[in-house]
Amino acid sequence: MGEQPIFSTRAHVFQIDPATKRNWIPASKHALTVSYFYDATRNVYRIISVGGTKAIINSTITPNMTFTKTSQKFGQWADSRANTVYGLGFASEQHLSQFAEKFQEVKEAARLAREKSQDKTELTNPALNITSHQVLPSTVISSNGPGDDKLFRSQSADVEITTEKERLKKMLSEGSVPEVQWEAEFFTLQDNNNKLVAALQEANASVEQWKKQLAAYQEETETLRLRVAELELQKAHDSSSEGSKEELNQTLEELELLIKAKDEEIQQLKSQKSGQWEAEGEREEMLQKLQELEGRNAELERRVHVAEQTLAEQLAEREKMQGEVTKVGELMDVKIFELSELRQGLAKLVESN
Repeated sequence: MGEQPIFSTRAHVFQIDPATKRNWIPASKHALTVSYFYDATRNVYRIISVGGTKAIINSTITPNMTFTKTSQKFGQWADSRANTVYGLGFASEQHLSQFAEKFQEVKEAARLAREKSQDKTELTNPALNITSHQVLPSTVISSNGPGDDKLFRSQSADVEITTEKERLKKMLSEGSVPEVQWEAEFFTLQDNNNKLVAALQEANASVEQWKKQLAAYQEETETLRLRVAELELQKAHDSSSEGSKEELNQTLEELELLIKAKDEEIQQLKSQKSGQWEAEGEREEMLQKLQELEGRNAELERRVHVAEQTLAEQLAEREKMQGEVTKVGELMDVKIFELSELRQGLAKLVESN
């Protein structure tokens, strides 16, 4: 009854998989109402989302929380008290921006409320002055675990949390610090550690994405290399078969069919260009493929032209040889006729003698 709604919106709610700490688990099949509430009794701010009769989100906002935009319509934040990471998928970028701005406002209000509470505590007990700023910064190192993935850990965060925890427990047992402030200090340390974990998880996700892109580029490069080898082999075969008329005719027919198929593919790509390309990256990739196909088409046309010239030269040479054979035949006929006349003259000469 003491809580008042400040801001409400609708979004798809997700929680991080506690087993893998990588995958998102949807909290419901449909978008839910997500609201900021102010609890005047405890002087705290919370994010609450209810699905049916179950509270899907019940996250108390602390000054150390950070809302991160991971895409145009998705954002997330870590809640150390719930020991989870919440994710929200919005219908538009504007809704995401509004929620992020409100998160920053509520976070600042929570910080002011905490400072006000700490000021009151210091006035009642001036000898006690414990703040979250006393936590020493921890260095982050990386170590290679099993496989190719890189696992990150905090070198000194666990030690600092344990030390601060023991110190606060000791002071609590001696009656030097109230339970509420001990809890606030403890969760401050947990929030610092969870911020590091969230940032490192995001770095691991980026590494996985880069690996996938690299594998895709390598696969495309291998495909292009195989295609080049196939074209070189086909070129060598074509050059070795230029001496045969039938093989040239067959090659011409295959090239014409290939040109026709490429032309149809180019036309199909051009017709689908305006209707199916939505992303800028896909358009650039398809335009590059289109240019490559046009280049291949020009190369095939050049090869057809060269083959036609070769065939024409062979036909001309064949006609020339046929003409020479005809001339030789005519010359042989003349010689045979002269020989026949010479034989007849010799016969007459023999008879007259």
